[in-house]
Amino acid sequence: MTTRPPHAAPGAEHAMTAMAVAALFGAFASAYFLSALLRAVTATLAPVFSAELGLRAADLGLLAGAYFLGFAAMQLPLGKALDRLGPRRTLLALLTMAVLGCVAFAHAGGLSSLVLSRMLIGVGVSACLMAPLTSYRRWMTPMAQLRANSWMLMTGSLGMVASTLPVQWLLPVLGWRGVFWGLAGLLAVAMALVAVFVPRDGAVRAGMETGAARGGYREIVRHPLFVRTAPAGFFIYGGMIGVQALWAGPWLTRVAGLDADAAARGLFTINLAMLFTFMTWGSVMPRLARHGIDAMRLMRGGLPLCLALLALNLWLGPAAGAWHWAAWSMACTFVTVSQPAVGAAFPTALAGRALSAFNLVIFAGVFAIQWGIGLAIDVARASGASELTAFRVAFGAFALCSLAAYLWLLPRSAGVADNPAVVRRPSSSFQK
Repeated sequence: MTTRPPHAAPGAEHAMTAMAVAALFGAFASAYFLSALLRAVTATLAPVFSAELGLRAADLGLLAGAYFLGFAAMQLPLGKALDRLGPRRTLLALLTMAVLGCVAFAHAGGLSSLVLSRMLIGVGVSACLMAPLTSYRRWMTPMAQLRANSWMLMTGSLGMVASTLPVQWLLPVLGWRGVFWGLAGLLAVAMALVAVFVPRDGAVRAGMETGAARGGYREIVRHPLFVRTAPAGFFIYGGMIGVQALWAGPWLTRVAGLDADAAARGLFTINLAMLFTFMTWGSVMPRLARHGIDAMRLMRGGLPLCLALLALNLWLGPAAGAWHWAAWSMACTFVTVSQPAVGAAFPTALAGRALSAFNLVIFAGVFAIQWGIGLAIDVARASGASELTAFRVAFGAFALCSLAAYLWLLPRSAGVADNPAVVRRPSSSFQK
């Protein structure tokens, strides 16, 4: 199995063996694993922060969302950096900031310093998925991209699994500050793996804004596929991450009545279910693509299940436990096919920017939904609503936004190629 990077510097082209491809994936996966762990760890630590620092629901939403605010703020400059500087350079530079953010978080003494530190972490890990997806877009066929993209998301689910029971077990030993010191060290190890196993980027392409790349973000955000899928990315994809990364934990403790250890086990269940879901997507997506079942068909057919399960969870209230939220999260994964479809709709020279622009939509949604749910809960409680009613009001507003985003997907606009990866191949090859 070999693959040839199409943008290597003159004279630097080389074939990658199966072992080199596996090492490349492993290096990228190590960084994304830690990125996902850092994203979701606030759900496990929420009871600790509430007890030790007196944080309210809106404070927790702001703290969790600060990661996504920093993450989202980087997406547009990140896309340009990926296309011009290359994935390796960009990822290593940003991971340095993530290490510093973890160290600062471990030293933080109040909400403001925690928020700023977590925002720096979000900036630092902002390339952990986009760098590998840009690389795969350049080096792999569409079929191989579908598998690699799903397996990267599976790696992220593994990181979210690690943010639950393993972190809960470490808390009595290390404390939450010690956990973040450990994460800083692991990020440094991931940087070393990327430096060793990811091929060097080619020469900086300062003058690449020609030909297919002309138009940049303006061309991307006006593309019919981007316009049609952006609301689903913001509300459904962003909401799926936001609930997993924060609000599933408080639901289990404050609505379902579980203690911190039981809630951590529930979060473990949710994230383990997501891991196996993405593993399954990685196996079935190439087969679906070969049969002409594209991204838009999958989302239009599958997302009603996620909307129905969200409504069911709200109706069940305290009876909606970890398995109910796991089922909803699994149904939401139909929306994850949108991002690789958007990336494949553009020439390779625009791939980094296309993927990053859509990522900006997703993580802006995560920040808005996480903070918005917290604010809605606090407002409802201040108005005299019970804990259950406050959560139902907040999640009900989120459900209505998700329904509107799904309805926006339904019209079949001319010019929306449902999954361009099915019909168009990049200039490079990836022999299996």
